[in-house]
Amino acid sequence: MIRYRRRTFGLELVMIGVALAVGFPLYVLVNLAVRAPSDTSSPLRPTTSPTLHNFAEAWQRGALGGALLNSVLVTVASVVIVLAVSSFAAYPLARATARWSRGMFLLIMLGLALPFQLAALPLYQTMRDLGLLGTPWALILFYSGLQVPFTTFLYLGFLRALPRDFEDAALIDGCTPAQGFRYVVFPMLKPITVTALVLNAVAVWNDFFTPLLYLSGSGQQTMPVAIAGFVGQYVTDWNLVFAALAISIVPILAVYFALQRSIINGFAGGLKG
Repeated sequence: MIRYRRRTFGLELVMIGVALAVGFPLYVLVNLAVRAPSDTSSPLRPTTSPTLHNFAEAWQRGALGGALLNSVLVTVASVVIVLAVSSFAAYPLARATARWSRGMFLLIMLGLALPFQLAALPLYQTMRDLGLLGTPWALILFYSGLQVPFTTFLYLGFLRALPRDFEDAALIDGCTPAQGFRYVVFPMLKPITVTALVLNAVAVWNDFFTPLLYLSGSGQQTMPVAIAGFVGQYVTDWNLVFAALAISIVPILAVYFALQRSIINGFAGGLKG
């Protein structure tokens, strides 16, 4: 029989406090998103006459349809490239015992230590010379290079804790190292792959600075930049801002909830390793 102790009560109070701290911004977001613009009462007061007009107006005025498609394109393409490159890079680094393996690992990890702001100007000039400014492909190339070191680090830790028995058996049966990785090793990387997918997708989806820099002056924009368009120097349509924010978080939340079990397994596997 489990006794209810003071420590348990204290932990429950802490969990309730954390839940309230996390849920409060969400409450304000939804509360203002469904509030009529004429209602100027406190954001904390529950909306008595909710309306969905803000969502329709934000969608039209902010051209959120095109921004949503651009964000989806950039996020999906960037994450696919990052996962493919990182998994293929981490596999030989985790299995090779040669001296070059450690040197290559340190070189890749250098990308985690150097802030990307140091290369902002050279990268901008490179994208300009390639004629990619104002197109989503500039963002895809940028994110693909930016996220590879971190994702490789995640894969590397998982691969080092993964037994080699299955891939050795595949090599004995006649598989090449590439086939062994594709058909044997990579399916076993599903937990960490899903975890890396969500972490990278959230980072790319919510980024504001890079799309503002590379897509400035063009008709292309992503969701964070489109939402910022509702904030002006003298007038800010907060109801439309929160409505647009609610629209922007729906796709990423849908991906998270769809892959929630695999994400938890990925973190649990990393902790065990």
